[in-house]
Amino acid sequence: MQDGFWNDSKKSSIILQKIKTIKNKVEKYNKINNELSNLIEMSDLIIEEANISNQDAHIDENNNEMTNDILRSTKTLQNEIDDLEIETLLSGKYDINNAIVTIHPGAGGTESQDWAEMLYRMYTRWANANNFSIQELDYLDGDEAGLKSVTFLISGDYAYGYMKSEKGVHRLVRISPFDSGGRRHTSFASVEVLPEITEDIEIEINPDDLRIDTYRASGAGGQHINKTSSAIRITHIPTNIVVACQTERSQIQNKETAMKMLKSKLLDLKEREHKEKIEDLKGEQKDIAWGSQIRSYVFCPYTLVKDHRTNYEVGNVDGVMDGDLNGFMKEYLKNYKDEV
Repeated sequence: MQDGFWNDSKKSSIILQKIKTIKNKVEKYNKINNELSNLIEMSDLIIEEANISNQDAHIDENNNEMTNDILRSTKTLQNEIDDLEIETLLSGKYDINNAIVTIHPGAGGTESQDWAEMLYRMYTRWANANNFSIQELDYLDGDEAGLKSVTFLISGDYAYGYMKSEKGVHRLVRISPFDSGGRRHTSFASVEVLPEITEDIEIEINPDDLRIDTYRASGAGGQHINKTSSAIRITHIPTNIVVACQTERSQIQNKETAMKMLKSKLLDLKEREHKEKIEDLKGEQKDIAWGSQIRSYVFCPYTLVKDHRTNYEVGNVDGVMDGDLNGFMKEYLKNYKDEV
């Protein structure tokens, strides 16, 4: 009875949040429409006054100031329209949800492990720059540098909608800092993106199908995680799906987070079983190697980041690695707006 009350309360909260999000879109549209009408009126006024001034062989300095104000306002308005366009494209079933992201390096040892950590840094910077919060859920250090795997949660409206463009294999070409000979290396890492399950999505899990292990969290220098004995690993026996969480301070919190991760992965399987026209939530699963990449990041012999699905490319590779991903995400949404 009590559980049913809380579940209904959480579902009501989620529905209210979705209503609030829709209202925010409408308010943004009305605001842009009003600003545009004001700019048109101001422009018409300046044109009319300019015609009069030309007839009188006189140029009013106030008109110049107003013209500059209109130009600045127009640029600001264009940015607002671009942002609203992206939000409008975020119409997928789970787009509004938070995103659970996992990064795995490909073959290549230290090279690919370092590349995986570079991608983690890139997404962290993107999240911070776009007012999303980020929470590390599981982290495994690399042998010499980088990481063997990391799972993290990006929270905020439409986090999954934006991040779903990043599913797939990412390829790096650079002069390796780990090669004493200064040779060029190619590395790969895979990015898995899943929507975090909310209370209004029903995923039934039989407790008898779960194997739950506890272990002590560990990591080099304790940089990424808390060293406690509360880490949780959950194995879903029928599917052999394994999830782990070790960043919360209590075993209960780690278990709750791990269960959310497991539900997201089971939802992925459920969607794949029933979908007919849509790619599965994880994206097309390929080997983390040549010919499977969705995007290439070239540091040498030239600088270029190119998305192979949309052909969108940017020469400022440093800017991209610092989190400037919105251009790639927008192009993906334009071309794959009907994907889950």
